[in-house]
Amino acid sequence: MKISVRGEYALRALLVLGLNYDRDVVRIQTISEQQNIPKRFLEQILTDLKSLGVVESRRGVAGGYRLARPPEFVTLAAVIRHIEGPLAPVSCVSERFYEKCSCPDESKCAIRSVMKEVREAIVKILENVTVAQLCERVKLLQGEHTNPLDYVI
Repeated sequence: MKISVRGEYALRALLVLGLNYDRDVVRIQTISEQQNIPKRFLEQILTDLKSLGVVESRRGVAGGYRLARPPEFVTLAAVIRHIEGPLAPVSCVSERFYEKCSCPDESKCAIRSVMKEVREAIVKILENVTVAQLCERVKLLQGEHTNPLDYVI
């Protein structure tokens, strides 16, 4: 599994929103500048995350974005699946996006067996890491008093 720039930017935007969960909204310009994400691209990503139901927006002069639910309830797996698609490295081991592979017998395929273990490890980690935990990791790595909007993955 490889996360695209779009996926990375989505996680970075959610990190900013998670770190500012106590605030009303965060302006898109603020996220764009602090995370060095092109504003137009960020707008598309946030619209996509809005369709997933993890962010909400408010229009107008005092408008911006915020998490639609507490950061403890937004897993990295849900976000990555929505933005990138399957977590599996090959489609024949995907549970949600399964496609038959070209090997003669899937049940005896050594490569598929290894890729299934890889998928299970990825899922185990990403299903158990939330935006809240990602925010805690930022605080641990950067310290409590750093600017929470100045973070780069």
